[in-house]
Amino acid sequence: MSSSQSKTPRAPWFRQGLAEHVWQTKYRYCDAAGVCESTIEETWRRVAKFVAHVEPKHTHQHETAFYRLLENFRFLPGGRILAGAGTPKRVTLFNCFVMGEVVDSMTGIFDALKEGAITMQQGGGVGYDFSTLRPAGTRARGSGAIASGPVSFMQIWDAMCATILSTGARRGAMMATLRCDHPDIETFIAAKQTHGVLRHFNVSVLVSDDFVEAVRQDRPWPLVFPLAEGETAEGETLQRAWSHAAKPVTCRIHKVVSARALWDTLMKAAYTSAEPGVLFIDRINNQNNLGYRERISATNPCGELPLPSYGACNLGSLNLVQFVRQPFTPAAAMDDEGIRDAVATAVRFLDNVIDASPFPLAQQAEQARGSRRIGLGITGLADALVMLGLRYGGEPSLARARDIMKLISHSAYEASVELAVERGPFPFYEPRLYGERPFIRQLPPALRDKIRVHGIRNSHLLAIAPTGTISLLANNVSSGLEPIFSAEYSRRIVGENGGFGRYDVQDYAVAWWREGHEGGLPVNFVDAHNIAPDDHLAMQATLQPYVDSAISKTINIPKNYPFDKFKDVFMRAYDLGLKGVTVFRPNPVTEEVLTAPEVEQCAWCDIGRDSDA
Repeated sequence: MSSSQSKTPRAPWFRQGLAEHVWQTKYRYCDAAGVCESTIEETWRRVAKFVAHVEPKHTHQHETAFYRLLENFRFLPGGRILAGAGTPKRVTLFNCFVMGEVVDSMTGIFDALKEGAITMQQGGGVGYDFSTLRPAGTRARGSGAIASGPVSFMQIWDAMCATILSTGARRGAMMATLRCDHPDIETFIAAKQTHGVLRHFNVSVLVSDDFVEAVRQDRPWPLVFPLAEGETAEGETLQRAWSHAAKPVTCRIHKVVSARALWDTLMKAAYTSAEPGVLFIDRINNQNNLGYRERISATNPCGELPLPSYGACNLGSLNLVQFVRQPFTPAAAMDDEGIRDAVATAVRFLDNVIDASPFPLAQQAEQARGSRRIGLGITGLADALVMLGLRYGGEPSLARARDIMKLISHSAYEASVELAVERGPFPFYEPRLYGERPFIRQLPPALRDKIRVHGIRNSHLLAIAPTGTISLLANNVSSGLEPIFSAEYSRRIVGENGGFGRYDVQDYAVAWWREGHEGGLPVNFVDAHNIAPDDHLAMQATLQPYVDSAISKTINIPKNYPFDKFKDVFMRAYDLGLKGVTVFRPNPVTEEVLTAPEVEQCAWCDIGRDSDA
């Protein structure tokens, strides 16, 4: 036990030493003189007051409502909000951004690098689509030099991120995507097979519907790249929609591979190193509420926010354990009315953040204020299910999770319509086109009518983030929609002097159960190591119809899981209507952060796709 663990946690909010450590090291504000917030209540009041200050009237009333929402960890705003709101720090309150086009020239590349550095220096993670960079071995535009390809330039971004971190900025996070038909796709897939390479990047392949079909039919798959303006085609060409192109462009075929062989290469990489993930990019665009005005080709670092150029993550999560009434009893139930009220306040809170936050770049401010995207999600789902007497992954648990997410989804849209009545709809709103989008069409008819009459304040309202660090702050509730990692485990942390320490922690629901029961675990308890991959997929698929953005979810795979079954997980994810999938199987490439007793496997938390969202 570390010395910090021996401290008595601050009653009544911190039940575990690690939760207090997270608050002290990540979210408690200290001024230049070293005077710090003495309790988390002071943190909540700072945040509530700042987010309420943009209200034109009844400011104190809204400040009180925001404080009550934050109190006892009922609502967990994104980590940048907790750490930065109401402080003199020059930081953004948005956790992450998707950046603009990486133009295929040295000037364009380094302009994009500069924008990323500025954004990360102010606290935002970044996502980039590198598909616009010409493949290695081809002649670069203008200079005639031989291009080194997207992956080589990703190494420059990785070094930039490490340099920014060395200045004391928060831990960096980046997402890199590449199209499945880019000539350097095989190099991209293999890029993170070596430990320590591109360590600040998560990587995901943009998988199209055509590619999935080609894999299933075992067809040849052309790898292509657009011709530059004035470039003469050498060899075969075809027309193809391309990243950041307004219409299909002429592409030269550089190579033809077997679609199934390329898929197997991708699957083997994920099997051995948990990277890359997969984004079903056509589905993401087809179901985008703003598909009438934007094309998406990248996400934030954890994948729950597919965003256009300069789009931003404005995240917050309802902590579901705080809405379970009479837990661990036959009368256990969710407080539906409490959830509705909390959702309404949370939507207003996050909408205010858009106006209260500074932005690293003017383009980011324009995009955020034009779409007014927010990402309200959940955390503590698995713990709430245990407290309700349900086993994660079983059909009753799926039904209850569906009801909860449906309630949150419809309540969020209702609240956004009410805000539109008060404040007006988001500037990019076009009534007819918005009303025809697939997610909007599946809303209840009465709610669609309200949107038609009044408009809506926010283009998107829902996303389920991984909530790694903020779930620890809330006394180690299960993260996002993930299963419980373990009843108890040891977690590695970075100490104030830069060294590593460990905390022994208990899962929130287990700790609650043990307060009133002698030993043992609830009969419905199950952890991440004992849940079949299909049950992981089923939970994600159950919630996705009620989430207008996406879901950050990692499918845990046992170490001895056969490869032939493993690669089917990705196809099942596609067939279930998911927008993306990431897997984790114990492997020598990634590092172990969590250690459960008598369990050799490391779960998804803090591995590759961690976030304090």
